[in-house]
Amino acid sequence: MAHHYLPASPKTCHWGFFEAKLRPVLRIASGDEVTIDTVSGSPEVVPDRTKFHIPPELDAIHAENERMLPGHILTGPIAIADAEPGDVLQIDILDIRLRQDWGWNVIRPLMGTLPEDFPEQRLVNIPLDQARMTGRMPWGLDLPLKPFFGVMGVSPPPAWGRISSLVPRAMGGNIDLKELVPGTTLFLPVFVPDAMFSCGDGHGAQGDGEVCVTAIETALQGRFRFTLRKDLRFPTPRAETPTHYITMAMHPDLNRCAENALRDMIVLLGEQRGLSREDAYMLCSLAADLRVTQTVNGSKGIHCMIEKTIVHG
Repeated sequence: MAHHYLPASPKTCHWGFFEAKLRPVLRIASGDEVTIDTVSGSPEVVPDRTKFHIPPELDAIHAENERMLPGHILTGPIAIADAEPGDVLQIDILDIRLRQDWGWNVIRPLMGTLPEDFPEQRLVNIPLDQARMTGRMPWGLDLPLKPFFGVMGVSPPPAWGRISSLVPRAMGGNIDLKELVPGTTLFLPVFVPDAMFSCGDGHGAQGDGEVCVTAIETALQGRFRFTLRKDLRFPTPRAETPTHYITMAMHPDLNRCAENALRDMIVLLGEQRGLSREDAYMLCSLAADLRVTQTVNGSKGIHCMIEKTIVHG
């Protein structure tokens, strides 16, 4: 196992899109760990430079990188040797740290869960206290921070071409699942050789739903372990926390999301416990929770969670 460091820079970031023909900025072996730096936001979100730390590479990325807007600045892609379509990439999230002392939140007209209720755009910069792990809200509340990456994904199938980073899909991307903190694991199906992993969209804090379109958006550093799983096969992302199994679904219709996340949980219970479809369906009704991941990214998200002690008890 080797450890690699991938900084954010104009040469290591792509802005607003995933695309199978992107060339890797780093090649690793299965089992390697990578520390990845990310940045966040267009020039208009940058606060007073005399009061806050601005990652030095952010200006260069703003000046030099091709943009597909709106969209996220993503670091990557990382090639994982020997990955092939049909495999699963296991991403163990080992650590997440703030890279700056501020974040931002924006309400955009005609977007969000209440697109017609807020006709004026509003941008707020939020000071972040890394020692206390809190963000100071405009009315004085110190909101606890629980950093995670909103976007973690592999390259889409080549036939999809260039796709926006805004819409979560089978390859992951803008999942916005706040459960994916240090100590958890994300599983992504692989669609291209070498898998080609990218991440970004750092969040200091977010509620399920992410209803106004943005969380506390900020720059993060993450440390990940990447393991190629040729023993697993599934078509959409899954995750595990120390206590729960999680299945996910993305679709413009929230009802379809719920149905698909539930279907995959029924499959997972068959795999983990050998339950029949009928028994798994019953157990989901008694012990699994359907939660709204986000409602604002074109394809909405639902995740289904069940405690591991219930599955294996």
